[in-house]
Amino acid sequence: MLANVFSSIFNFAMFTFVVFIFVLWLWLLFSVIGDLFRRHDIGGFGKVLWIIFLVLLPYLGVFAYILTQGRGMGERQVAQMKQAQHDLREFVGFSPADELKKLDELKAAGSISADEYGKLRAKVLG
Repeated sequence: MLANVFSSIFNFAMFTFVVFIFVLWLWLLFSVIGDLFRRHDIGGFGKVLWIIFLVLLPYLGVFAYILTQGRGMGERQVAQMKQAQHDLREFVGFSPADELKKLDELKAAGSISADEYGKLRAKVLG
């Protein structure tokens, strides 16, 4: 009886682990494919080769792409995030000059200290 309970718990834990690993792999696969199609540094032939590799050997393909292109994936994602922030600022109408003007007003009113002003100014300019 007790062996059946432990067996059931073990089976449930293994099933949960397998589902988690599969979902993790799907997330990685979608990330790799999304990054692959956003790239501008390789042509269509290179993308086709990567897709064939991902279809024929899915697990190995995902891991190979991450190992060989992982740094570039991160850099492209950061660049995309910065571009989205820049586009949003242009759309909303806030520019770094507007933000600096607001910081100057807050400092003059005494709402923020000189240290806070320096940190926020560096963040706006950086």
